Amino acid sequence: MPYINLKLVGKLSKEQKEKIAKEFTDTLLKVAGKPKEATYLVIDEVAGENWAKGDKFFG
Repeated sequence: MPYINLKLVGKLSKEQKEKIAKEFTDTLLKVAGKPKEATYLVIDEVAGENWAKGDKFFG
């Protein structure tokens, strides 16, 4: 059972989340033969003030 944890800065719409879920599950089905029903996806929307690259925060 695949488990995907996607973390990103900012908010996504419901439509964007649905498209991401479809693309990820389609890819796992096509490349690894994993059925869509067995794939779990968690999207963590992180505020920029809590996300840094090196010593620079995005928020």
